[in-house]
Amino acid sequence: MHIDLHTHSTASDGTDTPAELMRNAAAAGLDVVALTDHDSVRGHAEAIASLPEGLTLVTGAELSCRMDGVGLHMLAYLFDPDEPELARERELVRDDRVPRAQTMVRKLQALGVPVEWEQVARIAGDGSVGRPHIATALVELGVVETVSDAFTPEWLANGGRAYAEKHELDPFEAIRLVKAAGGVTVFAHPLAVKRGEVVPEASIARFAAAGLDGIEVDHMDHDESTRARLRGLAKELGLLATGSSDYHGSRKTVRLGEYTTDPEIYGEITRRATGAFPVPGAGGPRPA
Repeated sequence: MHIDLHTHSTASDGTDTPAELMRNAAAAGLDVVALTDHDSVRGHAEAIASLPEGLTLVTGAELSCRMDGVGLHMLAYLFDPDEPELARERELVRDDRVPRAQTMVRKLQALGVPVEWEQVARIAGDGSVGRPHIATALVELGVVETVSDAFTPEWLANGGRAYAEKHELDPFEAIRLVKAAGGVTVFAHPLAVKRGEVVPEASIARFAAAGLDGIEVDHMDHDESTRARLRGLAKELGLLATGSSDYHGSRKTVRLGEYTTDPEIYGEITRRATGAFPVPGAGGPRPA
């Protein structure tokens, strides 16, 4: 089985619609794909309606968190999307995305970058506006060559010159809320230092004690030594070790299924979840 547990659609900051993402996942040879848009479940219905036969969808979201001034992301899988407490927190985060993005645009303008809010809004479309949309604007303007190049201290990385904070969950509260909604939590790209400051490993141990289920080990922003370090940490703390592409369509160079999760780990995630269940596709044949 080929299992990719971290992807994004146009419901947040990916470039594939949820339907396109499902077709592309099947074409890439995936058996299981998770749709984990930022703080949003808006793409789930379209993804489910367009699932090709032979592809299973894991519903989820990537929750924005902050602890001690450090931003981090918590992947939440197979939770009840209608659980009111978690739904309210997701809405608070989404509502703060536009003013936060507008603040970053103003900071970029003060740095001499001729970016306009209208440009960023056009790029975001109906998605939840975020830093990748602003990074895409910087690529269009020729300020940086790639979206990844914008996520540096010079520009949009955590604490960077044009960075602005938004409403974010306390990670311990995120773990509690997801568990209360019957879901499973995995700390996304925990040591992706190229994105900015990361939390210390001691914090990961505290998350594990609070009920964290796993950590994302195999990820494009982790080099081989970091993956080995995280794999050892997962074993030490009794955490599940996942692998995922963090696919954003054409916004990043990573391919669907470039990093995957072991089927036994996937099976354990589904066994722990009680809020929702994986959805098997029956909408038509897989692409040739």
